[in-house]
Amino acid sequence: MNYSIRIGCSALLAAGSLLAASSAIAAGPSGRAGAGGSQYQAERALCDNIQQDRAACIREAGAAQQAARQGALTNAPTDVYRNNALARCQVQPAEDRTACEDRVLGTGVTSIDGSVLGGGAIRETVTPIPSRPQLN
Repeated sequence: MNYSIRIGCSALLAAGSLLAASSAIAAGPSGRAGAGGSQYQAERALCDNIQQDRAACIREAGAAQQAARQGALTNAPTDVYRNNALARCQVQPAEDRTACEDRVLGTGVTSIDGSVLGGGAIRETVTPIPSRPQLN
């Protein structure tokens, strides 16, 4: 008799856990079933329209939502990003450092092609170099 009560309680506990887990999955990462208009929903919708692994995109959207809930997802001021990019130019060889800084700052004839969603922004700066006179 005692054995059948344990089995019955175990089965009830397992069924309850399964029900709770399926409810959490149906609610999605936002924790609210049918929650629309959230940042997570917007980011997840983008996963169908970009050239990236869909599963990875969905994981990233969920990770961003979790980080936002924990207060760990922030936007730094623009000068922090600029200084970070300029610091990366410091590891370039001396003859390339100025060109790197020009690309980061957008000085001279600089163009930006691409996007982060597309896989990366390519910065190109054209630096005219005067030709050397030919010796006869």
